[in-house]
Amino acid sequence: MQRKSFRDMTCPIARSLERVGEWWSMLIMRDALNGVRRFDDFQHSLDIAPNMLTKRLNALVETGLLERRLYSEHPPRHEYVPTPRGRDFRPVLLAMMSWGNRHFAPEGPSVMLVDTRTGQRVDPILVDPATGQPIKAPDYVVKPGPAASERTKLRYALREPTAGPATSKPGRRKSAPAAPRRASSSS
Repeated sequence: MQRKSFRDMTCPIARSLERVGEWWSMLIMRDALNGVRRFDDFQHSLDIAPNMLTKRLNALVETGLLERRLYSEHPPRHEYVPTPRGRDFRPVLLAMMSWGNRHFAPEGPSVMLVDTRTGQRVDPILVDPATGQPIKAPDYVVKPGPAASERTKLRYALREPTAGPATSKPGRRKSAPAAPRRASSSS
C-alpha cells in the first residue's frame, strides 16, 4: 500500500515528516549524529534488515541529510556522514529524546543529554534568541507566514494554542457569543 506523500504540502512539519518521518530514518539519524558511519555498524546498532537499511540510507542521502563518502575502493565501501542539514536535525532528536524520557520511560532515562563541562544532566528547551526566554504558550504562538496557503491561514484562524489541557476541540469553530435576548412584548 502506497502511503500519502507530504512533499507538496506547504506545512513545514509535513515536509519534514516526508524526509524523516519514517522511524528507521530517525533512528539512523540518531546513530549518525552519534558517530556511526558505516553500513555494518548501522545494521548492528539497529538490528535492521540490510534491504531496509539500504533504502533508508539512500533516502537520507537523496534528501540531503547524509552524505555518502567512499572509504574503500577495493571492495567499494561507503560511510554516511551528516551534512549541515542533517546536523540541524540534532535539536529535533534531542527534544524527542527529552519528551520520551519525560513521558514514556517510567523506569527512568536510558539516555540523556549531559553538559560535558560539568557532567550535569540537562533538558533541552527552545528559547527566543532575542530575549533568551523559553518559547512557551501563551507568550509565543504559531501564525501563518508569508507563504501560507489559504488552507493554512484558515487552519490557524480556527484554533487557539493551549498551554495546558485542551480548551477547544481541533477543527471546530468556537461558537459565537449568544445574541442578547430581546424582551418580548406582549400586547
